[in-house]
Amino acid sequence: MRIADRVSDTIIVVLLLGLSFVTLYPFWNSLVISFNVGDDTALGGITFWPRAFTLENYQVVFKDERLVQAFMISVLRTVVGTLLSILFTAMFAYGLTKRTLIGRKFFMIMCIVTMFFSGGLIPTFILIKSLNLIDSFWVLVVPGIIVVWNLIIFRTFFQELPDGLEESAKIDGCNYIRTFFSIIVPISGPVIATLSLFTAVGLWNDWFTASIYINNPQLMPIQTLLNQIINSNAMSEQLSSAGGDASEFVRQLKGVSTKSLVMATMMVTTLPIIMVYPFLQRFFVKGVLIGSLKE
Repeated sequence: MRIADRVSDTIIVVLLLGLSFVTLYPFWNSLVISFNVGDDTALGGITFWPRAFTLENYQVVFKDERLVQAFMISVLRTVVGTLLSILFTAMFAYGLTKRTLIGRKFFMIMCIVTMFFSGGLIPTFILIKSLNLIDSFWVLVVPGIIVVWNLIIFRTFFQELPDGLEESAKIDGCNYIRTFFSIIVPISGPVIATLSLFTAVGLWNDWFTASIYINNPQLMPIQTLLNQIINSNAMSEQLSSAGGDASEFVRQLKGVSTKSLVMATMMVTTLPIIMVYPFLQRFFVKGVLIGSLKE
């Protein structure tokens, strides 16, 4: 290998290592702070390892019924929302691939228009209120069932499937619905897995929807609750609605601070969705390249 090649390879490796460090260090530092005593964290200097190790921050998170309830709401919303979104978006996209569908181009154009123009927050709020979805679990799911970007990807994927698959299904007496669930869905694993992950991450990280449409603490997702904790001036204000036992428990833990509780809650919020990636990683390369090649 020439000296110039070795130098270029070394530079590339150093740049990638630096980029990896810059990307991973904030997450690692947050994890370290979540395991450190809050009073000690306030002194600063916490970098790569806890200076005063403790589990009290996580004890507060799992002791407080409000945080546990919010976590369960987030999990339920992510699972139900992802299943419904992928199902209805895929069915809609499959219908748009049929040339016999009257108004097919009109429907597609109207869908694409929504990617560039929105009715705004106030008209959307009025619509949600008229549908009686305020303070309802379904307000966290229904408005995001159809994702136009996913619709385009599904449509492109379905259009690239061989026509012989559906023709053979029709010969066997399958209608469109049976063809979709028996033929199309089983061979769409990569695109379904990829878009399911992207949809789940979007639903899991969304805090804004609940902050606008949810007033009932029992329906508050953990992301919205975490945002309230971050914006609060004192931890006790955020835990006051959790009940006397939880508040008393917090007061007994002298080492817990707002920052340490925020970091612990962030870890509880982030780790579940990160753990999903290794199981779906093998679908990424094929899934994200759908429609990128034309013959």
